[in-house]
Amino acid sequence: MGKFLKKNWAWLLLLSAVVVGGIFWFNRSRNAAAQNTFQTAVIERGKLTATIGATGTVRARQSAILVWQTAGTVDTVNVKVGDNVPAGFVMAYLSKSSLPQSIILAEADLVSAQKTLDDLLNSDTARAQAAIALRDAQAAYDRARKKREGLNGLIDIQEIVTKTKNTPFGKIEVREVKTYKGYADATTIAKADEELALAKAKLDDAQRTYDRLISGNVVEITAAQARIDAAKATLNLARVIAPFNGIVTEAYPLPGDLVNAGMAAFRLDDLSSLLVDVSVSEVDINSVEVGQPVKLTFDAILGREYNGVVVEVAKTGTVTAGVVSFKVTVELTDADALVKPGMTAAVNITVKELDDVLLVPNRAVRLSEGERVVYVLENGQPVKKIIRLGLSSDTMSVLAGGELQESDLVILNPPTEFFGPRGGGPFGN
Repeated sequence: MGKFLKKNWAWLLLLSAVVVGGIFWFNRSRNAAAQNTFQTAVIERGKLTATIGATGTVRARQSAILVWQTAGTVDTVNVKVGDNVPAGFVMAYLSKSSLPQSIILAEADLVSAQKTLDDLLNSDTARAQAAIALRDAQAAYDRARKKREGLNGLIDIQEIVTKTKNTPFGKIEVREVKTYKGYADATTIAKADEELALAKAKLDDAQRTYDRLISGNVVEITAAQARIDAAKATLNLARVIAPFNGIVTEAYPLPGDLVNAGMAAFRLDDLSSLLVDVSVSEVDINSVEVGQPVKLTFDAILGREYNGVVVEVAKTGTVTAGVVSFKVTVELTDADALVKPGMTAAVNITVKELDDVLLVPNRAVRLSEGERVVYVLENGQPVKKIIRLGLSSDTMSVLAGGELQESDLVILNPPTEFFGPRGGGPFGN
């Protein structure tokens, strides 16, 4: 072996040089080819519209499935699908002859209660008489009180005196009234007290009578109104009444149909405005506020984008499969006839708009060993840079810090061998 090496050392040296040169040429060619395949972008300043995306289902502002409240035969149906109806409108009702006895008798109760109420509201004779009696009793009491108070000091006392007087015709007796100041005697005072007590008792009686009529009238009116309301509620069991303004979106009954309590009659939707409820993660919810603008698209409506606004943000979250989310309600502001309840909407909520910020293409960002990184092309070679990101849109993110500088050339498609010994992956995956 030693003899072979001594004899052929020149050839072996030449062969080694050829191999080393080949490896160098191969690596250089490979790097040049890789450099030619890199897609790059310049880091520069611009405007970013930060959005939060979610999906949800369109719903009406208010919806109701209206059902029959009792069994019977459908008599009349007043609406059809597509009709606009006001609140309180009778949409359909059952034949009277098919109703239970309690509902039929409710009509008689309604007439009776209504007559009682009308009498109570329109007849005022008893109350007027009680008012007059109360007024007279008050006047009598005032007189008795004034008389009694007058006996507390000196009063005019009149005394009748009989005198004999001589006349041309003889002696005659003449009676004279003599008045003088003095104090009332005990008998007069006692009598005045009795008259005052009697006048007070009569006044109290008159007041109680008047109050009883007033309060009793109110109670009777309330009772009569309650009877009317109860009778109407019973009669309404045989009717389907619209609870709010809306459009009939489903209609089931036909005249002559036999129905039971609980069977569906109509669906009513208030389509004056359309809403979409979406779930937003706890990470993003604090960025969402009422009044923020929204863009909506629908798979069922191609080539159209609709506008909306956030109208409600839930204060508490719900947990589903260990993930906490919050309900956000969006109202469409330019919905047309193409948008219908039940459609799936892609929702993008604009949470903030930033001007003159450094932007990084999301395609360039990778996750390497738990850190966000990009690869910058320097002297034809990829160099890893650690970065920190701020708000993001679908395509760009704000550069919040790190080793990247404005005008750097970032690689949008770095090969996987640049991700480091522990591997990595694209931004967001």
